[in-house]
Amino acid sequence: MGVPFTHLHVHTQYSLLDGASKPEELLRRAMELGMDSIAITDHGNMYGAVDLYQTAQKLSKEAEKQGKPGIRVIIGCEVYLTPGSRFDRIDKQPRYHLILLAENNEGYRNLSHLVSLGYIDGFYRKPRIDKDILRQYHEGIICLTACVQGEIPQAILSGNEERARAAVREYLDIFDKEHLFLEMQNHNLPEEARVNRGLHKLAAEFGLKLVVTNDLHYVRREDASAQDVLLCIQTNKTVTDPDRMKFNNDWYYCKSYEEMQELFPDDEEALRNTHAIAERCHVDFAFGKLLLPEFPIPEKYRGDADACVRDICTAEIPHRYGADLAALTDPAERQALQDKVEQRLGYELGIIRTMGYAAYFLIVWDFIRYCRSHKDGSGRPDPIPVGPGRGSAAGSIVAYLLHITNIDPLKYDLLFERFLNPERVSMPDIDTDFCYKRRGEVLDYVIRKYGPDHVSLIVTFGTL
Repeated sequence: MGVPFTHLHVHTQYSLLDGASKPEELLRRAMELGMDSIAITDHGNMYGAVDLYQTAQKLSKEAEKQGKPGIRVIIGCEVYLTPGSRFDRIDKQPRYHLILLAENNEGYRNLSHLVSLGYIDGFYRKPRIDKDILRQYHEGIICLTACVQGEIPQAILSGNEERARAAVREYLDIFDKEHLFLEMQNHNLPEEARVNRGLHKLAAEFGLKLVVTNDLHYVRREDASAQDVLLCIQTNKTVTDPDRMKFNNDWYYCKSYEEMQELFPDDEEALRNTHAIAERCHVDFAFGKLLLPEFPIPEKYRGDADACVRDICTAEIPHRYGADLAALTDPAERQALQDKVEQRLGYELGIIRTMGYAAYFLIVWDFIRYCRSHKDGSGRPDPIPVGPGRGSAAGSIVAYLLHITNIDPLKYDLLFERFLNPERVSMPDIDTDFCYKRRGEVLDYVIRKYGPDHVSLIVTFGTL
């Protein structure tokens, strides 16, 4: 039987230059402490959601083999909320903190919308959302009022009780009593004690439930100094600088249930409410399922992407290999090259058909064709420079005939199997280089063609 407590306010290393918790170390520590779940609520982003989720799955499988309980991840985010419009660009306007947890898959989708819009519409030093989009995308989300930087705590600290009540009413209007929780913390800050007293009063007045959290930024107490260095890097300060930003103590680690009880001896129900919330949160990711945009195939193919790819490739053989064939004076050599091209094409098309990737090739073919045939406003040729090909895709004759690459795999004896074969578990990717000055034009084109909900940028993190 695990402990009846779950950390719901958690910053990992994906709270960049702020959190120092590595996913696996964090999860293992939570399991050591008897916890069956833990949240991830990084600042303004969800970069680490999949990493933590998959790591939890891995550790749970290991634990199951040993007859031990596993661990689940609650996907969330500590968002920045502006009291005005996310479109405002006003200096010194407050950015309130707010904890949002995905209760289900709908909540995860809505949380993803909120975080994305915070960057797309609301970025001003930080990614910010406002209450308009919070109302629009609140379904399936559980809200905690956050640390002392939250809107309600800030109203309490200002001594404005009516403002605090008005904020509670507004959050209740967006969520409801089952999805709004007043969050208490204790890191030995005098402000927190004032806030907690105010939250108790508001909870009694509005019939709301309380939760307690630790503003977790590192795994173990002894990791505080490493996290302190991250803050110095973030703020371009030295550790010895007396005027720099730093945490008040080393309490911001993954505390045990017993340690949290010591901090909140009169709030056992609030402690247990964290686990009750965790029990409600279930987000399931379907990994391994391809979700490709639909390529608009000409009607004559009746939706058969494989036939479309085959016809384009066949039509391009004279353009790609015509000169090589014509240069061969020996008919036997000419026929041998023709046979080699056709056999390699047939082989690759067979694997592509078996694995269901024809539409993917057409998508890439289409936007590269757009680049090569681009015209300026007056109709004059103005192609967007495209690289000749990189990575394993250069080993595909289909990619060569589709003009996705400009490297003949037969000439250089390149292997198709490095790019695609039936034993490959992950989806292949075609790496393409564009002129850095005009890369945005390519993105604009695919967004226009497939819609903004079907195009995304990918971030890559380097780790030590």
